[in-house]
Amino acid sequence: MDKKQELRNEILKNLEKNSRIDLGELAVLLGVEEAEVANEVTEMEQEKIICGYHTMINWDKTGAEQVTALIEVRVTPQRNQGFDRIAERIYNYPEVNAVYLISGGYDLLVTLEGKTLKEVSLFVSEKLSPIDSVISTATHFILKKYKDHGTIMLPKKGSDRMAVTP
Repeated sequence: MDKKQELRNEILKNLEKNSRIDLGELAVLLGVEEAEVANEVTEMEQEKIICGYHTMINWDKTGAEQVTALIEVRVTPQRNQGFDRIAERIYNYPEVNAVYLISGGYDLLVTLEGKTLKEVSLFVSEKLSPIDSVISTATHFILKKYKDHGTIMLPKKGSDRMAVTP
């Protein structure tokens, strides 16, 4: 791997952990000039390597009503287009956060959020299941997040060890 690609990979790893990191701080961390980091970030944004910046929120602490669901979808792929056209139809719904082509018993994994279990269930029964190519679905609701995108969502506990006193 060449030096430029190594630098890009290090920039990406750091931005993935903290998209708000100051580019000057990142440059110091990587031992390069700030302008070089800024140029690489700009190039990777233009090349769609960096596709966006997101804030992770622990909605459980906000009191807002929100339900997250993972929906496994089994489909019949379409001739000359495989799963792409079906995935596109699904990801264009505003409720849908992500669509992945997966291996195993199902073909697509769809993640979405709604205000209630009923709202999500209605989306599945009224919008997702009626799509011609959809054979079956299985909906899983996320009850609690322990870790998301590498971030532990629960408060850190103190040590379980007892203090040793002389």
